[in-house]
Amino acid sequence: MPFKNIFNLLREKGSSFWSRKAQERSLFLFKEVAERVPAYRDFLKKNKIKPIQIKTYNDFQKVPPVTKKNYLRQYPLKDLCWDGSLKDSLVFTATSGSTGEPFYFPRNIALEYESSIYHEMFLRNDPNGRNKSTLVVVSFGMGVWIGGTITFRAFQQIAERGYPVSIITPGINKKEIFEGLKRLGGKFDQVILCGYPPFIKDIIDEAEDFGVHWNKLNLKLILAAEPFSEEFRSYLIKKTGIKNPFLDTMNIYGSADIGTMAEETPVSIMIRNILYKNKDLYESTFPVVSRMPTLVQFNPLFVNFESLNGKIICTGDSALPLIRYDIGDQGGIYTYDQMNEVFKQNNRDLEKDIRFHKLGHTITKLPFVYVYERSDLSTKLYGAIIFPEHIRESLQERRLSKYFTGKFTLITKFDSNHNQFLEVNIELKSKAKPTKVLKNLTQSIILKNLLKRSAEYKNNYNVIPEKVTPRVIFWPHEDSLYFKPGIKQSWIKK
Repeated sequence: MPFKNIFNLLREKGSSFWSRKAQERSLFLFKEVAERVPAYRDFLKKNKIKPIQIKTYNDFQKVPPVTKKNYLRQYPLKDLCWDGSLKDSLVFTATSGSTGEPFYFPRNIALEYESSIYHEMFLRNDPNGRNKSTLVVVSFGMGVWIGGTITFRAFQQIAERGYPVSIITPGINKKEIFEGLKRLGGKFDQVILCGYPPFIKDIIDEAEDFGVHWNKLNLKLILAAEPFSEEFRSYLIKKTGIKNPFLDTMNIYGSADIGTMAEETPVSIMIRNILYKNKDLYESTFPVVSRMPTLVQFNPLFVNFESLNGKIICTGDSALPLIRYDIGDQGGIYTYDQMNEVFKQNNRDLEKDIRFHKLGHTITKLPFVYVYERSDLSTKLYGAIIFPEHIRESLQERRLSKYFTGKFTLITKFDSNHNQFLEVNIELKSKAKPTKVLKNLTQSIILKNLLKRSAEYKNNYNVIPEKVTPRVIFWPHEDSLYFKPGIKQSWIKK
């Protein structure tokens, strides 16, 4: 679809239009893939699914989901692609391999176009965004991972559409990031810093030591690949002097599998902020009350989402199209009208909140997908599931954040008597000292948060407190064992 038309649709069309498009697009793509992708034809045959019998969206929802295990790793790569061929202009990116060996996904120019639309939406949310000279600093890894290359290509396409956008790609090289910000940042109306949340926090915390002063830059942030809390967002805003958390920050929900799938919008950030402060509304909106999910909006013309037994299922087109793909995330879906209704049932007016925060010009009535941290990225202690976000929240506490970078690695270990214990390895800031007082304070804050957030953990603690109290270990800044600089942080070590 030409980009001139898509922004008209985004601003003008209502919730029911996008629900209809989600169904139409999914059915159309299913028919095409069933006919033209050899692996999917075979998958349907093995599962006794006849494509001719899939006539409605209800029929479509009975088609078995595909996964890496039952589909992607069962067929040759070319058979997973359109017409069983790799004869196309492709870019390969790899999964991180956190749940097994990496899988290499081919993508075509369509995914880069879709990503550019999401990023252009971010620019357009600023009423003057189209006219501001912009320096985009791509601080995602620029290797085989998708973040760096697709962000570069997205903004390159935006520049080709006439925006005054310039790009620098230092990747995860801190020295080059600081040099670029110091020597170029002040020459532009605004700077957009893009990267993984914990790495961007490092950059923000260390900037002044390298002569970069955030109050001299009009900074915006584009983050991706990991969830973060509203406390984390507030920390970054306070540290950098960012003016508007709704317009000037954005978290992207993306993957190597299918590209940029959804993004935070000013309205979704506002909703998340309201939910964080309103317990009853929060509990009415999200089924797992102990964990704050990422809340984003998605364009069904690009990727459609379903929720199946608490799992996120997606359908989207690329060089390797995916139909009802179980991406491994947990969460759920709301249409815009459904979200509006949840607010009404809790005596809250969503439209009034939007007007209060002066976000009316940013509204798109696209559907929402909420995403919890992956269930496989957790550890267990005496049967209680411990998620990284429980520790992350603790380290963002004001009394601790000045000592720690925010990075940590959780490991469930066994002592000489074969008793389980939880080890929390924490990275110190470069000038922080590992005192006993700090260790005791950190342990007590982590313990308090675990007791608050996890009923399973609390139950165990009431019975065996000495066995489930976490053991805290401090590590020097950028220690190579758990905190090798620049790479994506491993929050859990199995």
